[in-house]
Amino acid sequence: MTVRAAVLPAIGAPLEITDIELPDPGPGRIRVRLAAAGVCHSDLSLSDGTMRLPVPAVLGHEGAGTVVAVGEGVTRIAPGDDVVLNWAPSCGSCHACSLGEIWLCADALKGAAAVHAHTVDGTALHPGLNVAAFAEETVVPVACALPAPAGIPLTDAALLGCAVLTGYGAVHHSAQVREGETVAVFGVGGVGLAALQAARIAGASRIIAVDVSPAKEELARTAGATDYVVASPETPREIRALTGRQGVDVAVECVGRAVTIRAAWESTRRGGRTTVVGIGGKEEQVTFNALEIFHWGRTLSGCVYGNSDPARDLPVLADHVRAGRLSLSTLVTEHITLAEIPTAFENMRTGKGARALITF
Repeated sequence: MTVRAAVLPAIGAPLEITDIELPDPGPGRIRVRLAAAGVCHSDLSLSDGTMRLPVPAVLGHEGAGTVVAVGEGVTRIAPGDDVVLNWAPSCGSCHACSLGEIWLCADALKGAAAVHAHTVDGTALHPGLNVAAFAEETVVPVACALPAPAGIPLTDAALLGCAVLTGYGAVHHSAQVREGETVAVFGVGGVGLAALQAARIAGASRIIAVDVSPAKEELARTAGATDYVVASPETPREIRALTGRQGVDVAVECVGRAVTIRAAWESTRRGGRTTVVGIGGKEEQVTFNALEIFHWGRTLSGCVYGNSDPARDLPVLADHVRAGRLSLSTLVTEHITLAEIPTAFENMRTGKGARALITF
């Protein structure tokens, strides 16, 4: 069948909004009509080559919708079910999965190399991060779908599939923020806003938001920030001044730039923890000297998908949403149509806004 989609024709090329030919779901696969899809910075990283996956591709990895058809052998999901898309399904059998670290599954992105659909002229298209959510409908393996939480509109639930899992997981699973600790979050985009809320839920005593844009202060404070710092070379000094000259217990970096990672590290107290969530390019080199690593006793760790298990964590997040502790609408700065995705990409490049949500 023919559906409208956003296609990345080549690395570095602008997205094209065009018709594609989507196949019927084969064995073990389902077709989903999208209700909404978030425009995430990871999609931008795919388009500019920071993350390398096959092209041409249909991008979009954060979405929710309704199942309209299922292929042979699919029993746990039926037409009419509402689902949240999971772009990184675990295989359950690789070394990482055997250790319970399913967010590091070796085969999670294996499906990105498959042929997802075709252009009207017959060119094969890949699913950018497995689920190809920048389209009116998509076909995905059943492993890429989780039951949508009851009582949460699909247009909100779409954000649970990446931004919220990542930001919440960075705070609760990777950094393991404890009640009373101080936290700094670098980057007030969708993931950063989720991290700010997660720090508040964890009971952090002081939550400092850092961003290059002064205009994001109100948004950050709404999400839970007690203080706001406009990023500059003096940021670590300002954060230490706000924390009794100690630095924060935990810094969460959601940008993926060497200068920001270094600033987050320097803003953390002796013995503190710095968690890097942002996806940076190979050219972003971060350097440390051996003496400072010894002296400061800090922990620096990477964080993939919030170190989350979506099947376990989605119901927990839903409980926070229903109880009013977690606001999904706070993460969205504008609602757009599929045709407006190229503009949303440009806004991400220039640091405007926090997150756009495509509604279908």
